[in-house]
Amino acid sequence: MLAFVEHALTLLELGLGDYDAALASSTERRADMPLLVVTEPNVVEAAVRCGAHELALEATDALRAHVAPRRSALGLGLLARCRALVDPTPSADLAYREAVAQLEASAGTLELARARLLYGEWLRRSRRRIDARAQLRAAAEAFTTMGARTFAARAELELAATGERARRRSVDTRNDLTPQEAQIARLAARGSTNAEIGSYLFLSKSTVDYHLRKVFRKLSITSRRELVDAQGPHGRGPWLVPAAQEVAV
Repeated sequence: MLAFVEHALTLLELGLGDYDAALASSTERRADMPLLVVTEPNVVEAAVRCGAHELALEATDALRAHVAPRRSALGLGLLARCRALVDPTPSADLAYREAVAQLEASAGTLELARARLLYGEWLRRSRRRIDARAQLRAAAEAFTTMGARTFAARAELELAATGERARRRSVDTRNDLTPQEAQIARLAARGSTNAEIGSYLFLSKSTVDYHLRKVFRKLSITSRRELVDAQGPHGRGPWLVPAAQEVAV
């Protein structure tokens, strides 16, 4: 049961984009989880984002050995997604396409949306913005429909980074943080420097500083100490707003 609790925490941290925390929770009770198809894809994603490439390759190999005799659409799709994540070459595109195709044929609705999100992120970083928008829109819509708000916010953040026009804010919502601002606020509250936040989110240090100043203004605070206090007792912050108020999809 504790292994499944750690799995739930891993999903939460992946949705929030806190990959260090996701890596810690995904490996905490990894040996106790009987379903490698559940654990290893999360380990791979968190490890790749944290630069732990040997661990990512090890987890991919473990998943491959688990999937080989079963060859279910879900298992093959998750394996293809992991292969794409650990592949630093343009051929990752084929693996992402395979992941989406296999997961479309499975019952893994959440995993399909996550594959589209990861593929969209990869396409954007490959400067294929139009292709990225199609994957990210589909991911954002799926996450919103199933109520996976942290993943929806992550997808919408990426969608906005492709140049998708943001929804015009009303007077009632103009002080809400955008998904990017909320993510920066959470990381800053946890002690990450602007340079570290920029590394996590693929932003320059000056861009992080700009967004952090906007966060302070919207929350009516002036320091990181106050940002920590603004998180509240559960450490998540009052920053997640309904997806429809964040970025139009």
